[in-house]
Amino acid sequence: MKALSVAALLFVLITFSAANAATLDANIEWDGLFHDQGPVFANTSEPDANTPLSVRFRASKGDLTAATVKYFDSADRNFHLLPMKKEDEKTNSIFEYWHATIPAGMSKKYYRFCLQDGNATTWYNARGAAKSEPSEGDFYIVPGFKTPDWLKNGVIYQIYPDRFYNGDTTNDITTGKYKHGAISTSQRQWGESPLPKEGEDRSFTFYGGDLQGVISKLSYIRSTVGADIVYLNPIFKAPSNHKYDTSDYDIVDPAFGTNDTLVKLSSSLHNNLNGRRGYLILDGVFNHTGDGHKWFAKYDAVPGVIGAFQSRQSPFSSYYNFKKWPNDYAHFMIYDSLPKLNFGSQALKNAIYQSPNSVALRYLKQPYNIDGWRLDAPKYADADGLDGSDNFNHVIWRQFRTAVKTVKPQAAIIGENWENANSWTAAGDQWDSVTNFNAFTGPVSQWITGKKCDDSKGALTTSEFERMLRLTRADYPTNVQQVLSNHLSNHDISRFAQRADGDVWKTYLGLIFQMTYIGTPTIYYGDEYGMMGGGDPDCRRTFDWNKVNSDNKAIALTHQLISIRNKYPALRTGSVITLKKDDDNNVFVFGRLDKRNQIAVVVNNSSSDKTVEVPIRMLDVSDGANVKDEISGKTYQVQAGAVSVTVPGHYGAILVH
Repeated sequence: MKALSVAALLFVLITFSAANAATLDANIEWDGLFHDQGPVFANTSEPDANTPLSVRFRASKGDLTAATVKYFDSADRNFHLLPMKKEDEKTNSIFEYWHATIPAGMSKKYYRFCLQDGNATTWYNARGAAKSEPSEGDFYIVPGFKTPDWLKNGVIYQIYPDRFYNGDTTNDITTGKYKHGAISTSQRQWGESPLPKEGEDRSFTFYGGDLQGVISKLSYIRSTVGADIVYLNPIFKAPSNHKYDTSDYDIVDPAFGTNDTLVKLSSSLHNNLNGRRGYLILDGVFNHTGDGHKWFAKYDAVPGVIGAFQSRQSPFSSYYNFKKWPNDYAHFMIYDSLPKLNFGSQALKNAIYQSPNSVALRYLKQPYNIDGWRLDAPKYADADGLDGSDNFNHVIWRQFRTAVKTVKPQAAIIGENWENANSWTAAGDQWDSVTNFNAFTGPVSQWITGKKCDDSKGALTTSEFERMLRLTRADYPTNVQQVLSNHLSNHDISRFAQRADGDVWKTYLGLIFQMTYIGTPTIYYGDEYGMMGGGDPDCRRTFDWNKVNSDNKAIALTHQLISIRNKYPALRTGSVITLKKDDDNNVFVFGRLDKRNQIAVVVNNSSSDKTVEVPIRMLDVSDGANVKDEISGKTYQVQAGAVSVTVPGHYGAILVH
């Protein structure tokens, strides 16, 4: 028998299903269509080779005559069609559900839905509904790829160590304590501006913050704020305050403490608090070192160690990319103080991640026992004197993942990335997560503050904001979406509060959205109270501990929001569905749902109170049901499929059923 084409087979399936269903109105209601890989609509987002993927699709009741899953299997590189079966209808639901099962296997699979109402056809994939068959944006699964559960369920607190808290004044860097090249150190008073004075270098001004300071404030981080994951900007020995110019990966910088202090911090974090374990992520600066690193040794040579800058016979010569030794070498961006590492060197790879005592693996093991690495500038590794291509970089990070996950399967690997990082995460063989500028920080800043991360103007309407979120979610597998590092600010951009012109209500709104959207909320120290600051170095101000008091509403709200997030798994691993986008009133409503809870999040981005009709029926919540706003404590009863909620300007509501 001659094989049917994909189009012919699809026609047969649809015709067969339509003949066995009621004739409807040949008009598909797009508002009722929904699928993602949340617990209500898929049996798993992380199947192994032996687990089939059971998918459910939702439509308005009585709307479809047929539904088909069309999936592409990377093993045979063919499309396959699966007719979906309609489930028994619930009498109190306005929806119908269809289901099918995609076979198990180790191959990556992409899928979309073809929906039929008589002769009307709609296609649906991760980007939403479309009249014609899409060519990109499908849902997909990567069997065997698992991201850390603790990262899905936690909240990160990012700390720039020199600026957080001075827990040990005996290790402070004083003015003139040392020079790096011609640059001398300067000591600043806590609270003084980090902007350099005449004759100073912004990288060599010090305030005294250290690891003991972090240990001293763990109660604040974990109890007052509620975060349970600490991510530290670089802590290894380096001459600058930022430590991205590493001079020795083996040693914690003396201004921050000792290796024993790091052990103490890690151990303290790992203790359970209120039933929750803490975690520690370090900054892995493996793209480059400082020119004072013992492997390079342009300055401050280590006795008995011959650096690559000192001699072409150095055992570390292959670690760097010399175009013409010694002064012409590859370096990071415009900074010749940051010579790039050469990952074409097997010896270098052994030192960084491929030997049992390599940097990346050693700190994952006892006694340090850290829980993951944030990778600095990982897209730009070099090889043998040339800028590494993406293909070369992918090889490096596949090797890195294999090494790290062999030592600690639940370790987190978070890559710094400012754009679409699909190629680094989608295959499941490199990073778990990225610093989510493209799919969170940028859109949220533009919608709430009207400014991009670079402080240029770029306001978004609510519809444009929703579209950016929906399309960028489609760039990643669901288990990657759930661990994307969602930050309002970080150490490389201006503070969110600065872009918001100091309006604390916009900080409230940013926090509400951050704690309810899919991904891992990442608080850059001080964002919880609306710390101000322009671009680097002004975004690296010292923490104002005078802000930590019972009257600080922003900190109290942060704690409340994290508690709500911890209470409801739907806010962490549930589906994300748009419920309303109101450009006229600048109001956005979205749902988070799992098998236990249906949650509608209302965010009001106008400056005045808004009364919002929340279409709670779109979460399959029936009339007569009660929903509670977890922020205000008010309870509402669903009538005619909706609840009416008045939300203050630049604020929100979290309505839980």
